[in-house]
Amino acid sequence: MDHPSAYRDRKVVVLGLARSGVAVAKLFHRLGADVVVNDRKPREDSPEAGELEALGIPVVCGSHPQELVGSTTALLVKNPGIPYSAPPVAAALELGVEVVTEVEVAGHLSAAPIIGITGSNGKTTTTTWIGEMLKAAGRKPVVAGNIGRPLCEAAQEVSADDVLVAELSSFQLKGTTSFRPRVALLLNLAETHLDYHGSMDDYAASKAKLFAHQTEEDVAVLNADDPFCAELAPRLRARLLPFSLKQRLERGVCVEPPFPADGQADEAAAEPQRMIVYRDGSGGELPLLPAAEVILPGRHNLANALAAAAACIAIGADPQALAQPLRRFSGVEHRLEFVREADGVRYYNDSKATNPTATTTAVRSLDRPIVLIAGGLDRGSDYMELLPLFRSRLKGLVVLGQTRAKLARVAELAGMPGSRVADAGEDAESSVAQAVRLAASLAEPGDAVLLSPACASWDMFPSYEVRGDMFKDSAHTL
Repeated sequence: MDHPSAYRDRKVVVLGLARSGVAVAKLFHRLGADVVVNDRKPREDSPEAGELEALGIPVVCGSHPQELVGSTTALLVKNPGIPYSAPPVAAALELGVEVVTEVEVAGHLSAAPIIGITGSNGKTTTTTWIGEMLKAAGRKPVVAGNIGRPLCEAAQEVSADDVLVAELSSFQLKGTTSFRPRVALLLNLAETHLDYHGSMDDYAASKAKLFAHQTEEDVAVLNADDPFCAELAPRLRARLLPFSLKQRLERGVCVEPPFPADGQADEAAAEPQRMIVYRDGSGGELPLLPAAEVILPGRHNLANALAAAAACIAIGADPQALAQPLRRFSGVEHRLEFVREADGVRYYNDSKATNPTATTTAVRSLDRPIVLIAGGLDRGSDYMELLPLFRSRLKGLVVLGQTRAKLARVAELAGMPGSRVADAGEDAESSVAQAVRLAASLAEPGDAVLLSPACASWDMFPSYEVRGDMFKDSAHTL
């Protein structure tokens, strides 16, 4: 797309309200564009509409009018979650109208260098951690994007002295055409969101768009242990700064000695504790801190620590300033968040685990018997990939939501006698409360009750945050 200022007196359609839609509509209106906002929700369910109408921006609610997109439409900016099959999007594409998300708009506006972070799992933890590390290193980070604050809103406020740290989803990246972060970070790739993307190829291609417009002046931070990252690396123009738990890197951030590959014995188990080290590729090596001093549980969070450190080094932070924030960062809400201990049972909120890979990682991070609460939006998976985990690592299972029958079936095949079904006939809050009570009845002192749904939340809840908050409230009021 052109720079946003080039759309003065041209028609811009903003599809979807929410925070990002409101932000981008205000932006184009301020720049003199002819803005029209459309949301399929009824007017009474769209409180943001009044704010825009007070500024003179027309808002059409309740349907997608056929005349919304036409020959005079110069640009359509859509909410990332709206599918490309939606009538206004399909009409725009048929007419040759460019369709983008607000991330593309932000890329044109930001005076600050951008660190873009994506991946199937770990984005929010790593993005937040990068912000904390950059503060400790004396930089001025502004954290935005999929983590909460619209990126185009933050991009209007930053200066060249700041660093814009952006969590980016595949939905957002699919709608970019020239977005170029100074540092692009891909954590991992696992099968998810196929109901939106239609295929794993489209999902992977959307993630890869983060790197598409980087040049030799930019840096790509990739997980050297992830097969997709390894395949992608040779095709990139940016300079590579990988991270790894399992490889000794000549350039990048890794642990020394490395962890063994899957299925191999840990020959270094009896050696001195592992160190997180940075190597510059020319023979220089800088130990950052012992890996055991990272307090977040789980090897996946150690990988997130390496990724965050690599991104900070790539943007120019002093590596020696990173040890303290690596050590003291205690995580973010809804990501393997410790809630409380009651009667010897520890309760953990991992509501952000919206796919089976994330749930598997969370379960394997806890070194005690686990009663798992899982279930949510049905995206068509049979969840059979969870069968080995259910068979080997769970003490009990409580299921709820649209996928409850599928997950109960996996538990039955795994030979788990302790699965329970939370009553689907009650409202969401009551169902969560019942699930927590059922899990507590299956747990004994020394066990953990873990909410890690393996599914998105939208069947019963407006967001994973609401789901996690209800779980925490129920755990605290047992």
